[in-house]
Amino acid sequence: MRQPAARALPLVLASPHSGAEYPSDLLAASRLDPLTLRRSEDSFVDVLFGAGPELGAPLLAARFPRAYLDVNREPWELDPAMFSDVLPSFVNARSPRVRMGLGTIARVVASGEEIYARKLCFAEAKQRVDALYYPYHQALRGLVEDTEEVFGGCLLIDCHSMPSAACLSGGTEAADFVLGDCHGTSCTPEIIEAAREFLTERHFTVALNAPYSGGFTTGHYGCPERHRHALQIEINRALYMEERSYRRKPGFSRLAVELAELIDRLSRIMQDCLPRR
Repeated sequence: MRQPAARALPLVLASPHSGAEYPSDLLAASRLDPLTLRRSEDSFVDVLFGAGPELGAPLLAARFPRAYLDVNREPWELDPAMFSDVLPSFVNARSPRVRMGLGTIARVVASGEEIYARKLCFAEAKQRVDALYYPYHQALRGLVEDTEEVFGGCLLIDCHSMPSAACLSGGTEAADFVLGDCHGTSCTPEIIEAAREFLTERHFTVALNAPYSGGFTTGHYGCPERHRHALQIEINRALYMEERSYRRKPGFSRLAVELAELIDRLSRIMQDCLPRR
């Protein structure tokens, strides 16, 4: 977690999938090589949004990888077929994300390869959830509540990246950015429209809510009627990195500057959405 020297903006930034510290128990249990395991990783997203704390907004970034535990899910979205023992009744085994193999503990990486060479036991899942999932959301909830206490409201920006092979409905090429507000329920329209306008002014292609409308974080924390807004931002990885080698492209620094400007633009829009005191 990176805190600003002073809380100057009514924003919180979160990067749940940019973690690149791969635990030894994952590497030992996986049938995939370390490079293939990284295909689910939102590489460098925390760096791209790294200006947030300098501008006055905290940034929470997971250090553990998405292939190990996905905090942009409910805590117990688990696939029974992955486990050697019977799962507790509170497990959500039928969510669309579980069916895709992308539950709280994923069965596959983003490109579709099976992660594990053996079945897990529920105790392994519980250890990851207890040690990583709950502390992450405790920290995120605290940042949101602290921001609300200072400003009277908060905009949570959930920061992600998407593979360039991702396609929009209709088979068109993937956009440069996909903005998600859970189809109009997680933030006021002024916020997503301001983000769309800012990016199109800079000649990026932008899609709204397709193919990514927002995950657990956006839906769980976004509550506009309480002046709590949440916006998911997906960046096409081809804009800033070589997707096979995981190397930054020459335009990386420029994109980071533009995202800093986007943070500033959204903070000014959010100021207008705060309750009058």
